[in-house]
Amino acid sequence: MVSIPIALLDFVPVLLFGAAVVLLQRDLYGKMVKGAYALFAAGTIDATMAGFLKAVHKLLYALGVCDFQPLKQMFFPVQAIGFLLAGCGALYIGARGPKGRKALAVAAPPAFTGTFIFVGIMLTGLGMLYAGLGRVAAKMKKPAAVALLVVSFVFSLGMGYLASRDFAQPVMNWMAELVNVVAQGSLLAAALILHRSGLAERECFGNESCRGSY
Repeated sequence: MVSIPIALLDFVPVLLFGAAVVLLQRDLYGKMVKGAYALFAAGTIDATMAGFLKAVHKLLYALGVCDFQPLKQMFFPVQAIGFLLAGCGALYIGARGPKGRKALAVAAPPAFTGTFIFVGIMLTGLGMLYAGLGRVAAKMKKPAAVALLVVSFVFSLGMGYLASRDFAQPVMNWMAELVNVVAQGSLLAAALILHRSGLAERECFGNESCRGSY
């Protein structure tokens, strides 16, 4: 039986991740071609909602209301696809005009026509997402943000590992939740550093203006 404190704690990383991606969506608007931004926004919203619905399932179960399995079963595939979409978009932050659209088109076929298992999809999406954000932090010369993104990525991988363990033990539930909180808290901290360093005011990350993309 999942305890109510554990169920409530499950909402914390969802809120942290949601706050981070909303901040990034606002700051990155205009830094990406339309297709890339659409993938990034849709993917991060998708991943956030998947996490929220999983937390809702856990709370309903802890309260003894019901055990609505579809909310739990849809979590991993929906979040994996969300991260893949967000990752595909994040790789092209700063790409402009025809060059950016061409690069996005080249990336799309292997991402969406393969037969990836969801673990592979999740790892691929996370890798691309953090690589794209890490490149932005590096170009803005913000080593603290880069370090926080590395921490977030490593702890996200750790969360994936813990998800395969025996969650019948309460200690594993607490450990997984705390690892997830650190992962998403680090992501939010990195997003705040970039925001306060003027990410929204930057025109682009190359030699040309990004304004022609929208």
